[in-house]
Amino acid sequence: MTLDEYILQHIDQEGDYLYRLYRATNIHMLHGRMASGHLQGRLLRMLVHMIRPKNILEVGTFSGYSAICMAEGLEEGGMVYTYEINDEQEDFTRPWIENSPVADRIKFIIGDAITEAPNLDIEFDMAFIDGDKRTYVETYEMVLSILRPGGYILADNTLWDGHVVDSSYDHDHQTQGIRQFNDFIAQDSRVEKVILPLRDGLTLIRKVDNDHSHTTK
Repeated sequence: MTLDEYILQHIDQEGDYLYRLYRATNIHMLHGRMASGHLQGRLLRMLVHMIRPKNILEVGTFSGYSAICMAEGLEEGGMVYTYEINDEQEDFTRPWIENSPVADRIKFIIGDAITEAPNLDIEFDMAFIDGDKRTYVETYEMVLSILRPGGYILADNTLWDGHVVDSSYDHDHQTQGIRQFNDFIAQDSRVEKVILPLRDGLTLIRKVDNDHSHTTK
């Protein structure tokens, strides 16, 4: 038994619907492993329970797995607004979202979140960034501008399968985007941040609330 298998045997079950969605994603979509999967899905749900957001913004829906997991953790009246820029994925993803047990808590939007999400005129409590790695910094700045003070951003794939420390990927545009994002976040005093070496790397970011911040001497 691998350590990964051991972990999955000792956390909450994935559930039949998500299990079938993950299998379908890997069968029918290119790069199926991009879907969050069992462990990260249960973490997302748990973090939503902890943060208790009313409005969540997701950039990069893919097959809808992570949106469903986050919606599972929402309290009554909460909503996930999830953007997917690739309209070719709509035929696969929309039925899975709309037939899910939490369909009433998810608004699935085909479009560019960077330009469209601010037009929602919503102050978000939490965001999950999992879109184009080449525009992570630009996406982050947009999200930060519509996130409430004290709100949280989760950024996925920030270790990029180890490529961030592998010089053979120095000319890969996706790797460059992730490295640029990580360097930018590390120096950004507007937020607190920590990288979890979970799966492909998950960065937890908290927007500093200046009214309740404490300076360390």
